[in-house]
Amino acid sequence: MNLKSFLCIGIGVLAANTMFAQANILNAKIPEEIGMKTEAQLLLDNDKPLEYGYVGDRDILFSKMTWEKIVLDERANFPLYFPIEDNLGDDRKSLFKVLMSNIEDGTIPKVYADAYFTEERTMEDLAPALKTEFITDEGIEWMNAEGVSDTSQVPEEYVIRREIGAADINSYLVKGLWYFDKRQGELKYRILAIAPAAPDVNFIDSDDEANKEPIGLFWVFFPEIRDILHEAKAFNNKNSAVPLSFDHLLNSRRFSGVIYKEENVYGDREVKEYVAENALMQLLESERIKDKIRNFEQDMWSY
Repeated sequence: MNLKSFLCIGIGVLAANTMFAQANILNAKIPEEIGMKTEAQLLLDNDKPLEYGYVGDRDILFSKMTWEKIVLDERANFPLYFPIEDNLGDDRKSLFKVLMSNIEDGTIPKVYADAYFTEERTMEDLAPALKTEFITDEGIEWMNAEGVSDTSQVPEEYVIRREIGAADINSYLVKGLWYFDKRQGELKYRILAIAPAAPDVNFIDSDDEANKEPIGLFWVFFPEIRDILHEAKAFNNKNSAVPLSFDHLLNSRRFSGVIYKEENVYGDREVKEYVAENALMQLLESERIKDKIRNFEQDMWSY
C-alpha cells in the first residue's frame, strides 16, 4: 500500500468518526450549540440506515418465524435500557423513550396490539396500559366521612398516580424471521416487530412476584421505524465518539435474546405452554429451536 492510499484511508476514517461523534462539541461557543451540525456537515450528511436488499419469494428456501425476549438485566442488553434519566440531553435516550416520544408526536403513526398487526392502537387505547390512578384506603375513608361520591373531589394527598417509565421496562419482545437465501447461500435474519415489555401498571409496585410477569405494551412494525432508530444513538461503551444507532444494534443482533415462541401448528403456542413450570427445560427448549434453525444451514453445506 503506497503512501497516497494510506492517507486516503486515514482521512476517510477520521471523517467517519467526525460524522458519528457528537456534532460540534469541540467548536461550540455556548451549550445550545452542542449537537447542532455546521452547514458543511449538513451538506456532507448522507447518513441513512443500510437498505434491505430485495428478497424474492422464490429465493427463500427455508424460513422460520420466532419470537425472542431480550431481558434487560443482562449486561449485553444494557444499551437498550440505559439511560433511564431524562436529563442527559436529546442525544442520550433509552430505546423506550425514543419509541414513546415518536409515538406521542405522531412520527410513528401506527402501533399494534399484537405481533400479527391485526389491531391498531391509539395513544388513548394505550393509556390504561401505561398509567394508572387510584385512591388510597385513607382517601376512601375520607369520601365516606364527607359523603363524597365524585372521585375528582378527593384531595391530592389521597390519590396515587403511577406511569410506566424507562426504568420499568425490563425486557423487549422481538418478532423476526430466519430464512435461507438460496441465491447467496446463507442463513439470514430479519426483524419484523418489536415491543417494550413491563409488568402490569396496576401491580407493578406489588410485592407479589406473580404479578410482575412482563407483558408487551404495544408492537411496532420494525421496517417502518428504521429511520427513527437510525437517528437515535445507543451508548458505545468502548468508544463514545462512535455511538451505535439502535437500528444497527438490533439488525446486527448485538443483543442477547431467548426464544420464547416459534410458529407452529398449535396456534404458535409459547414454550412455557408445553414445557410448564421448569425454567431450565424451557431454556433448553429455546436452545433446541436455535440449533434446529442453525443446523439447516450446516446441512446445506454437508457433502
